[in-house]
Amino acid sequence: MNLEKWQRKKHNMKPIPYGRQDINLSDIYSVVNVLKSDWLTQGPKIEEFEKVLASYCGAKYAVVVSNGTAALHIACLAAGLRKGDEAITTPMTFLATSNSVLYAGAKPIFADIDIDTINIDVEQVSRKITKRTKAILPVHFAGLPCDMAELYRMAKKKGIMVIEDACHALGAEYKDRGKWVKVGSCKHSDMTVFSFHPVKHITTGEGGAITTNSKKLYEKLLSLRSHGMCKTNRMTKEQGPWYYEMKDLGFNYRITDLQCAIGISQLKRINGFLKRRREIANTYDKAFKDMEGVEAISLPQGKKHSYHLYLLKIDFKKFHTTRKNFMTKLKKKGILTQVHYIPIYRQPYYKDKFGLSKNLFPKSEKYYEKAISIPIYYGMNNKEVKKVTSEIKETLYGRKRKK
Repeated sequence: MNLEKWQRKKHNMKPIPYGRQDINLSDIYSVVNVLKSDWLTQGPKIEEFEKVLASYCGAKYAVVVSNGTAALHIACLAAGLRKGDEAITTPMTFLATSNSVLYAGAKPIFADIDIDTINIDVEQVSRKITKRTKAILPVHFAGLPCDMAELYRMAKKKGIMVIEDACHALGAEYKDRGKWVKVGSCKHSDMTVFSFHPVKHITTGEGGAITTNSKKLYEKLLSLRSHGMCKTNRMTKEQGPWYYEMKDLGFNYRITDLQCAIGISQLKRINGFLKRRREIANTYDKAFKDMEGVEAISLPQGKKHSYHLYLLKIDFKKFHTTRKNFMTKLKKKGILTQVHYIPIYRQPYYKDKFGLSKNLFPKSEKYYEKAISIPIYYGMNNKEVKKVTSEIKETLYGRKRKK
């Protein structure tokens, strides 16, 4: 028996991941029903999922696709991004956000973060806008909404499109003129993108979506999802009901009825998923509140966090350790942590292509030095939550520490 397995046996627990899906019998039966139907893909469940998702978010339209990256890609294309254009986004995000700008032929421009929220700094965005700027892609990091009203106001003055990367933020809300607004309603954006990867709030296995209130963008997204094809009434005598036209260079980013059936079933449980995540976050907030050298991300007034991630900033030097050693010790105790994210400008591809330096992003660097994500997901029980907090304290202090 290796040391890691021995440690887990000693602590009498299965490993606790930083995130995971929750599948119940209703989800399973929803898939079985599709398997028994006439459609496995390109069938009625696609539109049904789109309608319930749009309704939940408060948007007019939704287009569901194969994954979140595909959603970001065709959103950038629908926004008209092309060679010679620029799009501003944050360096503190997953690679897909800025990669999608590159897929469209445009150049990603990075604006530093607000160190308190880890979201993109609105003032930094304003400094980065040029005549080439065609889009802004704010990321609701970990599930905390950005300052969308201000970003959208700034963008509309310049004729710039706003694409919300809400892959972390299904169910998040923010106050606007005294009323709560759901992320995904596109009240202060042109499009919003979601991911349904297993660690997200709801899952379809793999999957993604774009919401919008623009019929023009909606129709463009539908076309781009399926090879750039569209039906047309412009038929000659030789053409029949099979006729279609390809007007754009699109992609096969379609999602299946099987996946959409899971999505519909999962979305019915979203309020419970969010409630549990917020309960766990509240427990963590209290547990780490008075720990010197350990800081949670504060929740600003007028924001409802959806807690895709629970982030800590730990001064590892203060505890005479390194992040690597800390994470390794926790793993041996059955607690799996993660770092979100390695800043994009540190990636070799971006450094080589754009000559980026970490000195240009001091706040992102300051956060990255201390960043760690700890387990949070719907299926965590109170015993596991307590285990995470106590083991983190013991690992940092080298002994059991009372609450």
